[in-house]
Amino acid sequence: MSFPSDPRAFDTMLGVPSNRGAWQQTFGSLVRDSGSGDLKHPAGYMFHDLPEVDGEMPYDVFMISQMDRWGVEAGLLPVTFADDDLGRDAVQKHPGRLHGSFAVDPNNGMDDVRALKRAVAELGVRAAGCFPSGTNPQIAINDALMYPLYAACCELDIPIFVNVGVPGPRFPMLVQHVEHLDEVCYDFPELVIVGRHGGEPWTELYVKLMLKWPGLHFSTSAFAPKHYPKDIIAYANSRGAEKVMYAGYFPMGLSLERIFTELPNVPLKDDRWEPFLRGNARRILKLDQ
Repeated sequence: MSFPSDPRAFDTMLGVPSNRGAWQQTFGSLVRDSGSGDLKHPAGYMFHDLPEVDGEMPYDVFMISQMDRWGVEAGLLPVTFADDDLGRDAVQKHPGRLHGSFAVDPNNGMDDVRALKRAVAELGVRAAGCFPSGTNPQIAINDALMYPLYAACCELDIPIFVNVGVPGPRFPMLVQHVEHLDEVCYDFPELVIVGRHGGEPWTELYVKLMLKWPGLHFSTSAFAPKHYPKDIIAYANSRGAEKVMYAGYFPMGLSLERIFTELPNVPLKDDRWEPFLRGNARRILKLDQ
């Protein structure tokens, strides 16, 4: 069980710098406890050593330099239609290295369905993303308001990345219960869903659902490798070789240095590293077609 000497990874959750002093404004009335007002990260009680971003160089140059240093050959980056969007700018400057994802909010109804279709057509977006506990008001993974977005992903033939499990921010968790995935996978058998942010404490159930539904996958976003759920690693080493994929959390909460320093200690079988690090992501994003 040895880590590759020359790793080539596809990171399914890269990010852009955010105003860490004002994240609370993004979530508005969802933030209720006074303690969260002092945190520089929505889950700052867990993420203490936030990565530093070199402000002396353009962000895309800094990010690519970090990717080169740690063996990240390509990645998925959020993009928007905003005039000053760093993600879109980076994707346009580094085709082949960076690919766009587009965040959707079911509260926006058909507006976001149309925006997603436009993002695929005009920006070359490869995936959709949704944070159910972060929607305001909160919308569950299996809520009817999510269904037009799932249908659009099927029509566009792109995957959707969805946060599952107990959220890091101090928001209610029920809308992200893993059991909701069962209904969605039943109603959309051709949909490819990738869970983000762990699915804890329901990882055993998550594995059962991945065995059951061909389109359901898992990514390791927001988890330092030493904290990867044991159920997930065991599944990757057995019947889940094509279902579990690498995702980081840079620069939102984890540095690539920490991730790739800890990865060699993850007990994956030798033949599981390639699909985990890059193969599964490239397949579901259809990058080799």
